[in-house]
Amino acid sequence: MKVLIVDGANVVGSVPDGWWRDRAGAASRLHDGLARGQWPYDQVVLVVEGQARKGVEAGVTDGLTTIHAPGEGDDEIVAQCRVLAERGDDVTVATADRGLIARLTPLGAAITGPRDFHPGR
Repeated sequence: MKVLIVDGANVVGSVPDGWWRDRAGAASRLHDGLARGQWPYDQVVLVVEGQARKGVEAGVTDGLTTIHAPGEGDDEIVAQCRVLAERGDDVTVATADRGLIARLTPLGAAITGPRDFHPGR
């Protein structure tokens, strides 16, 4: 299965549109944009953390899986990638976070830039 994991904080933060004033609203807009998009993946997973969790319910809505990271979003993304890779899935992560990318590379995850997934694109 082809799975896209979206680093919500990194995608929202990739465009300086005032997201920091309303993190929950920015997460909601990202979720809505991802749900409306036509993506070449079998599954799309959005990982949100901190205040952004207030903007989107955890679970599956509109064909999009949203995960509330209990701590750091990066840790949750790595954990999700590890499970999916062990299952044999083809995983791509939307992020530009160099530290996260360094943690994902050994797991075999492909990386794509965050701006392609920003709701204002």
